[in-house]
Amino acid sequence: MVDPIETVLAFVAKINDHDPDGLVALTTDDHVFVDSLGNQLRGRDKMRAGWQSYFKMCPDYRVSHEEIFRNGATVAVFGFAGGTISVQGKLSDENRWQIPAAWMVSVRDGRVSEWRVYADNKPVYDILNRMKH
Repeated sequence: MVDPIETVLAFVAKINDHDPDGLVALTTDDHVFVDSLGNQLRGRDKMRAGWQSYFKMCPDYRVSHEEIFRNGATVAVFGFAGGTISVQGKLSDENRWQIPAAWMVSVRDGRVSEWRVYADNKPVYDILNRMKH
């Protein structure tokens, strides 16, 4: 049996590698992704498309962990998320962001069944709103 923390660390590595197919390979068929606003993506195909879109918008997106705890098959991760919002394929310092973030992850049979994000994405929304004007 794979330790749920090992599964989560492998998932984080695939995020940082910007590898949507690798992420899908680490998820259950009924995978659920829940963003910080409570929006949900269900299923592997929607998750793949969501990650592809996010990596296009923020091509240097990375997550890091400072603390990680396990309670059975649930893993809590505390760290940071950040990157740069791309404007016509260009990355500029004014569009760079980093925020504290946490994730609650459910693992089943060595795969991520739910990835739930907890973060204040206001810095990201501020950049996106500024880009509209």
